[in-house]
Amino acid sequence: MIRSELIAKIAEENPHLFQRDVEKIVNTIFEEITEALANGDRVELRGFGAFSVKKRDARTGRNPRTGEAVDVDEKHVPFFKTGKLLRDRLNGKEE
Repeated sequence: MIRSELIAKIAEENPHLFQRDVEKIVNTIFEEITEALANGDRVELRGFGAFSVKKRDARTGRNPRTGEAVDVDEKHVPFFKTGKLLRDRLNGKEE
């Protein structure tokens, strides 16, 4: 599912809301999650999962074409850990 499909689905299930309002809501949610992660915070959505940021240390990698050693800088990457409810639904253990 892509963002536009999510917006269309929410608008369809909530006919009292305009599509442009649903779009603003969805965009605001994603912007807030992004901003929180950029600030180093953790975002937890109960039953769904938690977003956090993990630090990857600098290392020496390899160029796959030439095999030559390449320095890879330290970086921060987003990480998502599924919640128990989501994991159970994916594995067919609905309650």
